[in-house]
Amino acid sequence: MSATPHRRRKLRRSVTGAAVLAATAGVFVAALPAGATATGPEDGGSATTWGHGPTVEVQLLSFNDLHGNLQPPQGSSGNVTERQPDGTTTSIPAGGVEYLATALRTARQGHPYTITAAGGDMIGASPLLSGLFHDEPTVEALNKLGLDVSSVGNHEFDEGAAELARIQNGGCHPKEGCYEEGKTFPGADFPYLAANVTDEKTGKPILKPYTVWERKGVKIGFIGVTLEGTPDIVTAEGVKGMKFHDEVETINKYTKELNRQGVRSVVALIHEGGMPASTAYNYDCDSAGPGDGISGPVVDIARNVSPQVDALITGHTHQAYACSIPDPSGRPRTVTSAASFGRLYTDTTLTYDRRTGDIVRTRVKSANHVVHRNQPKAADMTALIDRWNELAAPIANRPVGYISADIPGRGAGTYESPLGDLITDAQLEALAPADKGGAQLALMNPGGIRSDLAHKAQGQEGDGVVTYGEAFTVQPFTNMMTVVDLTGEQLLTALRQQVSGANADQPKILQVSRGFTYTLDLTKAGADRIVTGSVRLNGEPIDPVKTYRVAMNEFLSGGGDGFPVLKEGRNKLVGPSDLDVFNAYLSAHSTAQSPLDPPKADRITIVK
Repeated sequence: MSATPHRRRKLRRSVTGAAVLAATAGVFVAALPAGATATGPEDGGSATTWGHGPTVEVQLLSFNDLHGNLQPPQGSSGNVTERQPDGTTTSIPAGGVEYLATALRTARQGHPYTITAAGGDMIGASPLLSGLFHDEPTVEALNKLGLDVSSVGNHEFDEGAAELARIQNGGCHPKEGCYEEGKTFPGADFPYLAANVTDEKTGKPILKPYTVWERKGVKIGFIGVTLEGTPDIVTAEGVKGMKFHDEVETINKYTKELNRQGVRSVVALIHEGGMPASTAYNYDCDSAGPGDGISGPVVDIARNVSPQVDALITGHTHQAYACSIPDPSGRPRTVTSAASFGRLYTDTTLTYDRRTGDIVRTRVKSANHVVHRNQPKAADMTALIDRWNELAAPIANRPVGYISADIPGRGAGTYESPLGDLITDAQLEALAPADKGGAQLALMNPGGIRSDLAHKAQGQEGDGVVTYGEAFTVQPFTNMMTVVDLTGEQLLTALRQQVSGANADQPKILQVSRGFTYTLDLTKAGADRIVTGSVRLNGEPIDPVKTYRVAMNEFLSGGGDGFPVLKEGRNKLVGPSDLDVFNAYLSAHSTAQSPLDPPKADRITIVK
C-alpha cells in the first residue's frame, strides 16, 4: 500500500538548504525482549574511540522499508540512482540481505559504540520467499543482522495485532503451525516500538513505546511511531481494535518521560517520510538552489518534534535522503531515510557528551551508502535463503506465464506503468462476464504493485518465464477482487482524489484498464489536474449520471489510499483474489513461443 499524508498537512511544505542555513507493557503482548543492546565488535579501537575522553562517537546504522526482500529485488526495483559530479546519473544494482549483512558488518568494524535501527515496514508486502511463511524468514534474517530496534510501520499491521505480537514474541502460526520440523519460531530479538498505537479499550500501547540502548555509561533512548494515517492504508481487519495517535504529540510525550529518567539523548524512529527534489541517493537535499530541498509530511513533523530529540530516522516513502531540517528552536537536525528493499543503509555519527549525557548536535553527520552486489555474500544469509527457498520451491517455481521483455511496475518511475496496465487488463477480463460482476473498467492502486516483472531469470526457470513466486512478489496482499456500481460523477471524483485531499502532496495515480483514457494536466493544481472532458470509456465521454460497473481490489473499494468516494459503491460482488486473476491472465495470454509484450502505458496523457 502507499502513503496517506497526515490530515493536518494539507498544504505542501518544503525545506531548502537556504532555509536550514538561515535558521508500558501492551495488552496484546505478553512478553517483550529487554532493551536493545549493541551488536558491534568488542575488540580494537584507541582510547579515544573507547570514550575515555569527554565525548564518544556513536555510530548509528539505519535502514527502512525492507518489506521482506531477502533476495535482490527484481528489475529496476533493485537499482538505486547515483548522481555523478557532472550532474548526470547512473543506475546501480543494489540490495539483498546477503550483501546488506556484509555491508553492515563491515561498517561496524572499529566502532565499539554502534547501534543498528530500522524505520518500520521490515515485513509485509513481501516476496513469496518471506510472505509465504508469514515473514518468519525476514525476522530470522534481521536477528542475524544484529538489528537493535525498529519502529513499526503500516505493513506490520497487515495481519493484525495478534500476528504482530507473535512476530515480536515468537510461537508457531495459529493456523499453519510451525514450518520446520522441530523448530518453533523464536520471534524478534529486537524490540518493535509502537508508541502511538494503543488498544481502543485500555488506551495502553500495544507494544513498547520506547527502549534505551546503553553501553559503558552511554545511554540513548529510541522512540518508535508509525504514521497516524495507518488506518487509511491498511485493511480494516488489520487495524481492528487499535487507535493511531499524532506522531509529534506522541514523540514529545515520551521524550519528556525519557528525560525524567535521565536519558538526554533521544532518537525518533518514524514511519513517515518525505520527497526530496532528486531521486539520487547522494543528492544534497540541504543545497540552496531553487526547487531544492525536501517536501512532504516529514517536514512538518521535524519542525514540531521536541528539540530534545537529536535525530529522526524515517521511512514509508521509499525515498533516500540525509537532510537537515530545523527543529522548533531553529537548530538544524538530521532527518534520514535509506530508500527501501535493503538497497541502502544510512551511517550517522552521533557525538555523545559524557558530561551532559546529550548529543552534540552540531557534530551529527549522516550519509547514505549503497548496498553493492559486488561485495562478498554473508554465508549465514545465503544458508538462510537456501533453506527457506527449498521449503518454498514446490510453489514458488511453478511457471504461470511468459514475457518478451521487462515489464516495469514498482520501478517504472512514471504515473502509469506497463505492469499497472497489465494488472488492470487482467482484472477487467476476469470480472467482465455478467456472472462474474459485469465490470466495464478496472482500477488499481499503484502502491499495491510491489515489484517489476523481470525478463532475466532469477533462478533456474529460464529467461522470460514468470513463476508463481514472481507473480506473488508483484501482488503479495492476496486482496479479494470486487465489482461495484459507481456513477460517472463518483468515478470522476475518484480521479480527482488522486491529486487532491489526502493525495494533494503525493499524488496516487490509479492504474486503469484498456479503453479508459483521460488527461492529467500537471500544470494545474489539485483536482483541476483532471481534465474532465477528456475522461472517456471506449471513446465515449463519461456520463456523470450514468452507472458504471467498476472492478477493483477490496482495499480500494473500502476507500483505502485516500479514495473515500470508492466506499460509496453499491451492489458489490466479491470475486477471486487479485493474485489468482493475475496468474490466470498470464497463463491464458502467453506461451513460451508467444510471450506477452509490455503494454505501451499510453492510457493517461500527461501534460507537464
